[in-house]
Amino acid sequence: MHWYFVAALLTILTSSQGILTTLSQSNGKYLYDYATVPFLAEVFKLLLSSLFLWRECRVSPITRVTTEWKSVRLYVIPSIIYLIHNNVQFATLTYVDTSTYQIMGNLKIVTTAILFRLFLRRRLSNLQWMAIVLLTVGTTTSQVKGCGEASCDSMFAAPIQGYMLGVLSACLSALAGVYTEFLMKKNNDSLYWQNVQLYTFGSIFNMARLVLDDYRSGYENGFWWQRLFNGYSITTWMVVLNLGSTGLLVSWLMKYADNIVKVYSTSLAMLLTMVLSVNLFNLKPTLQLFLGIIICMMSLHMYFAPPNMLVDLPAQARAAPESLKEVTIERRTGS
Repeated sequence: MHWYFVAALLTILTSSQGILTTLSQSNGKYLYDYATVPFLAEVFKLLLSSLFLWRECRVSPITRVTTEWKSVRLYVIPSIIYLIHNNVQFATLTYVDTSTYQIMGNLKIVTTAILFRLFLRRRLSNLQWMAIVLLTVGTTTSQVKGCGEASCDSMFAAPIQGYMLGVLSACLSALAGVYTEFLMKKNNDSLYWQNVQLYTFGSIFNMARLVLDDYRSGYENGFWWQRLFNGYSITTWMVVLNLGSTGLLVSWLMKYADNIVKVYSTSLAMLLTMVLSVNLFNLKPTLQLFLGIIICMMSLHMYFAPPNMLVDLPAQARAAPESLKEVTIERRTGS
């Protein structure tokens, strides 16, 4: 399976996640406990990965599986990072509004590229760095509202703590992605076995969050397993399956592609969601959205296109290698 096919599928599923989540609401409210969705998505990924691993072990007896604890324990770290990241997200939203938070979230594009270079030692060309900056500019442009909007003024009115937490959130998101790619590529273990380890700890940490929510509410609504499926509809189950499938595609990209491909997929998914929302939710298209799409398309071409497609070499320079001829020099010695 080619990485660009997986990336395109990830873009489609990621863009549909926000739409499905919106459609799962009833009169603007969730009839179900939204915290149960990530937990069920983790369980879905764990069960599916376990099934694929069992099938792979039956078909191929040489399936590589590393079971030493010193290797397995490394897979708990992404769950811890995501747990901290989720709490930082909530803290950030206490200082800034939603529009400002979404715009600041684009910083994760640049922070991912920086950590990608520092920790994974992956070299990026100058054109690729320019493409990443363009992607950040494009996604930000598409989210900026007109200067007549109230949110335009509030974007620069937040306290310094909000901006600092926003930067920290972007760094944590990038760190989780880069570390996950390191885990997926550090050995030749089966992808499904690596997924089993990731999603086992993911399920445990999401369950711990549900338990903590129960404790904070004083068990007002009972225990979390008693209301696990309360209010679930077909659309809600589609949200769970979509979220789980997205996670499986991301792990595939971490194993066989890289974080930058994932960043492009999720960024383009955001633009696709905004375009689809114009038709589905009667949102008014803006000039900023069209400019953002154009800039992101330029960035996509600049990053992935071969250099000879981006730089038009003079005809004389291109023909230089063909004009070289082999010259044989015969050495004569006088008698």
